[in-house]
Amino acid sequence: MTTEELYELQKDGNLGYACVYKKGDNGMHTDYMFPMTAENIANFIGKNAYTSDKIIMTDMCDRLICESVFGGLLMNCPDQNLCREIIPHLAPIQMGDAEPKDFPIATREEMEALWHSEEEAVMQAEFRML
Repeated sequence: MTTEELYELQKDGNLGYACVYKKGDNGMHTDYMFPMTAENIANFIGKNAYTSDKIIMTDMCDRLICESVFGGLLMNCPDQNLCREIIPHLAPIQMGDAEPKDFPIATREEMEALWHSEEEAVMQAEFRML
């Protein structure tokens, strides 16, 4: 993703992590980051329904948003209001009546590289002020 696309992902302030555990990876997982809206969560679960054993989504403070298992089943969603918002988007995907929609997703590495470059720029500016 470009720097502008990464900044756009952060714009609404509801960025979160999706840890995807795939079959045969012996507990290893891949982290993705995207705005944790009900529609994005449903589409992400739908896209990974049959390629992952488990998906755990958290906010930036690592508080659980939801968890799904193989087949795209929503297993744990502490915020029941959010759960009620996810289901209307997820159910048509699970039933085969709709395809999961594409939306911008960054890897954790891409976001951390952006944050690192921002931190470097700030430090350089501070050094110039000395």
